[in-house]
Amino acid sequence: MSLAALSISEETTDKDWKVISNEFEAASPEAVLRWAIEEFAPDVALATGFGAEGCVLVSMLSAIRPISQGTRIFYLDTDLLFPETYALRDQLEARYGVHFERRATSLSVSDQAAQYGERLWEREPDLCCRLRKVEPLREMLQGMRAWVTAIRRDQSAARAGTDLVERDEKFGLVKINPLAAWSARDVWNYIAKHDVPYNTLHDQGYPSIGCVPCTTPVQIGEMPRAGRWRGTGKSECGIHEGGKW
Repeated sequence: MSLAALSISEETTDKDWKVISNEFEAASPEAVLRWAIEEFAPDVALATGFGAEGCVLVSMLSAIRPISQGTRIFYLDTDLLFPETYALRDQLEARYGVHFERRATSLSVSDQAAQYGERLWEREPDLCCRLRKVEPLREMLQGMRAWVTAIRRDQSAARAGTDLVERDEKFGLVKINPLAAWSARDVWNYIAKHDVPYNTLHDQGYPSIGCVPCTTPVQIGEMPRAGRWRGTGKSECGIHEGGKW
């Protein structure tokens, strides 16, 4: 089967998704991204948390214009992100001429404290993530046919089985992961080759960057996401975990 022959319909089964994903294993991330836009536009959006991988996808998206023109790019603002993350957002917008849609809960941090108690992220991090990330994402994806993420298989054990194209049962649409098969070295080689802006915290021992109170530097020998929710046994916010919503 050629990539050009791949097509999607309401009758596409889980087996079909696996076949489609396998066909892309030998393709470049740019090819996967181009196919995603051609297949699902205008009902497709790119999600980014402004990690190194997300910056790479923004660069790739800008390189496949004009077909990518108008593709929505969004981020989930928990109101607890690092100042360096907000600065990177502005830098990327200026560099690539894109606009990042801000999606956030209407529940302010102070209102959350009043309703659930101070520093909810320390006592019930899953609930905090659900309120500030998962629910805003669900609202963003309503009416969409597909979304594009920057996750990679080697980031964590939970992501090891990620397909390039898969059915997202949790949010009820197609999930496309163009960088799933890439290594960290692939990501940083691309950044160096194309001079892609990235979060300066990466140079300070933060391979994975989330909210300020839940992110710490990673030591040599630790997994890239070891600094997220350290000491809680938690490694995912709930966005990329399986199951239906």
